Amino acid sequence: MPLHEPTAGSEWWRSGIIYQIYPRSFADHGGDGMGDLKGITNRLPKLKELGIDAVWLSPFYTSPQKDAGYDVSDYRDVDPLFGDLNDFDQMLERAHELGLRVMIDLVPNHSSDQHEWFQSALNSKPGSKERSYYHFKDGKGENGELPPNNWQSMFGGPAWTRVEDGQWYCHLFDSSQPDLNWENQVVRDEFEDILRFWLDRGVDGFRVDQPHAMAKAQGLPDHPYVAEAGAGFIEGRESPPMWFQDSVHEIFRSWRNILDSYPGDRAMCGEAYVLPLSFMALWVRPDEFHQTFNFRFLDAGWDQEKLISAINESFEAFDSVGAPSTWVLNNHDVIRHASRFGGDYGRATASDGIGPNNPQPDSLLGITLARASTLFMLGLPGASYLYQGEELGLPEHTTLEPEFRQDPTFFRTNGERVGRDGCRVPLPWEANGPSLGFGPTAASWLPQPAGYLELARDLQEKDDSSTLNLYKRALEIRKELKLGEGSFDWVSTGELLSYQNQNVIVVHNFGKDCALPAGRLVLSSDSEQGDLLRSNQTLWLEI
Repeated sequence: MPLHEPTAGSEWWRSGIIYQIYPRSFADHGGDGMGDLKGITNRLPKLKELGIDAVWLSPFYTSPQKDAGYDVSDYRDVDPLFGDLNDFDQMLERAHELGLRVMIDLVPNHSSDQHEWFQSALNSKPGSKERSYYHFKDGKGENGELPPNNWQSMFGGPAWTRVEDGQWYCHLFDSSQPDLNWENQVVRDEFEDILRFWLDRGVDGFRVDQPHAMAKAQGLPDHPYVAEAGAGFIEGRESPPMWFQDSVHEIFRSWRNILDSYPGDRAMCGEAYVLPLSFMALWVRPDEFHQTFNFRFLDAGWDQEKLISAINESFEAFDSVGAPSTWVLNNHDVIRHASRFGGDYGRATASDGIGPNNPQPDSLLGITLARASTLFMLGLPGASYLYQGEELGLPEHTTLEPEFRQDPTFFRTNGERVGRDGCRVPLPWEANGPSLGFGPTAASWLPQPAGYLELARDLQEKDDSSTLNLYKRALEIRKELKLGEGSFDWVSTGELLSYQNQNVIVVHNFGKDCALPAGRLVLSSDSEQGDLLRSNQTLWLEI
């Protein structure tokens, strides 16, 4: 009996390939150096050629852009940086014409400090209904000069900022992102209306940002082990008062009811950083999220024992509640795997980025392992997420100068943590175009490193051995053989780490060069396949 049974003929979100678009860095139609919705629309045919099933758009809502759009001031409109609602509708229509589904980001833990609710709260008295939409509290100390508790911000520094009348407001992230109070029914009603607004426009689902942070413990008590965990948590210890509170589940159940009332398998994925996975499985019970990101897999890096453990834990946890496992190696918050695997940069989700003063990655090792790990991941049953540009083998921009950095982490830590800008650099589409084809002018909101020229999409399209064409072949074969709906069982967990999915063996060589395993070669992560299975290589073999 396999570790995971096949799920043939199931809903698209159980086995689909979902491609993350980071709008400001994907494609610039207007020429101002900022990606936009028209740029996305124009480039969608290239994503169809890639072989994906859906796109997920990071925030494009009206925003002061203090945290690249994750500080939302109007959840029902498009920021002029990216276009307008008509541009969104045209993008959505074009995607559907191409057979692509569209998921959008929802940011419910916090709003922008420019949101009309927060501005009203600032102009209202302590104890007013306007302040009850957020977490306002009196401070400690003789004159309330100390924060209400010891909570820390994920971006560095305290999670509290004091306003003119002396009260403090909570922000688990930047001070421009005040946390909403989900105990307030008005907040809940508002977000249910926001869901319906976008579902009525035709979106196919939502990626929900930081869902595990939304509910807070009654009274907002101190973090019991803040000295050890800082803003985070320690797996196996009690849940901190700002993470993993049980009351979030009734919110997700109400959202699931809304999605289920619409036709067409609308889906909801939670960015739930919850461990162990048996605990995260509570977030994907049949009446809550359809899926969650698998941060255990992302954090396994390319360590053999951690990979085995993460995959076993994933199937055990998610199968127990009838949810799909999801697999991901990149996103807009972590070092790109073509660089991450070229050095020792720790857990992906704890990364502070790579700056010019850090040890630089081994680029050859990085791209070798990036190709191999991607092939290993895409053979797994379940849903997979890709991050824009990984199909080109893009590395991190590791030498970005301080004057170009925009991540609030960089500023809140006085540059000690360089932040996430290095994985957010605009894409290279055409080698001979201005801004490498990102837009019609040379403008680019972040500068592209020199190495991006040779990785431009138009050059890779003509090269059979390119990373782009490896991704295309892998996604084509994956769909043809229905590997996303397939089964899973380990074949070998030695230096040759291999598993079987239906009649396909996926093998990665963690050891020295060796003889090719038995089976018909379907796909190799190496650009040229010789008579040996080389070290750091992954193969797909049909038996």
